[in-house]
Amino acid sequence: MRALLRPRNFLLLLVLCLLPAVSHAQIAVGVSIHVGPPALPVYTQPPCPTEGYLWTPGYWAYGPVGYFWVPGVWVAPPRVGLLWTPGYWGFAGGLYGWHTGYWGPHVGFYGGINYGFGYGGVGFVGGHWGGGGFVYNSAVLNVGVGFHNTFVDRTVINNTTVVNNHYSFNGEGGVGARPTPEEQATEHENHIQPTPNQISHEHAMSQDRNQLASMNGGHPGTMAMDSVNGRRFNQQGRIAQGVASGQLTPAETKNLESREAHLNGEIHNDRAANGGTLTPQERQQVNHQQNNLSKSIYDDKHNAATEHYGNNEVGQRRDNQQQRIANGIRSGQMSPSESAKTEQHEQNINHQIAADRQANGGKLTPAEKKNINKKQNSASKQIYNDKHNEKKAQK
Repeated sequence: MRALLRPRNFLLLLVLCLLPAVSHAQIAVGVSIHVGPPALPVYTQPPCPTEGYLWTPGYWAYGPVGYFWVPGVWVAPPRVGLLWTPGYWGFAGGLYGWHTGYWGPHVGFYGGINYGFGYGGVGFVGGHWGGGGFVYNSAVLNVGVGFHNTFVDRTVINNTTVVNNHYSFNGEGGVGARPTPEEQATEHENHIQPTPNQISHEHAMSQDRNQLASMNGGHPGTMAMDSVNGRRFNQQGRIAQGVASGQLTPAETKNLESREAHLNGEIHNDRAANGGTLTPQERQQVNHQQNNLSKSIYDDKHNAATEHYGNNEVGQRRDNQQQRIANGIRSGQMSPSESAKTEQHEQNINHQIAADRQANGGKLTPAEKKNINKKQNSASKQIYNDKHNEKKAQK
């Protein structure tokens, strides 16, 4: 493994990124610390927004207040023909050091980390450059509507969705991979450091407290985005955080997710009618709707209506259900339409519990508890089925 440098403060990360763009070897290690990064979270890859964009996997970065998640995102490469080698954390000599990702003609060593989506630990199997454009392996990557340069090769599939128990660092206690001869050879090629968009993306995430591991327990508010500053995926993360915290009630969540599902359907239909793209007028309309939805999320999360169920048996089950829904929204395992339907179910249960308690001096009879438990079992099964069906969330 490459040697680690001495500890650096967070500002040095930005300085390193602003060094001359071309180098003959990967610039390694922005920080060296004693605490390892959290496990890689589960998330679903959004569809590629524009042909020619490449996927850059999400990763844990380190700032003044600890680790924060930088969502996986589709980005434009510096030029045609370049591929992205993800950064990775390496552990040696009692310290964890960050090895910065880079662009180059071939994918080099990235610690053997299984980032998913074509980055299974060695190389990249998500596609290749050809005929002046990038050709996507749609068995591995979530290509957008109307893409033409695609092929299907299922023999290379290696966990295209990141698994939660995957290691997030190389070295003792993590992945024990070492560079192959081919990966060592890439060290002598010309490498280009992260683009300004990538640097901006990481900086924006460092300012979002929902991305801090200390705040989210390893489950970031936004895990993936379709583009830098992508709106829809960020809003799903905000909704998930609101559900988990109780700031959003089932009724509010149902309304927001119904609107999100309608907007996603509108975008899908507009793209299908225009060869995979949106017209300027359609983009303006979508942006207006997203602005309205963003305001509604804020208003709903900051009004007086909250959903805290207490520590009784019935309340604990409802709280657990909401946590599972939040995790499904956050990871992309539940689509907005599925979330809306599930929250309708939860809202109905809440109404029945409220009515039963009011009729019985604030308590539930044994028969009522049994009936509520049956309905909660049904809701639990619905959540499980939505999170484990074959179709993923349509963003």
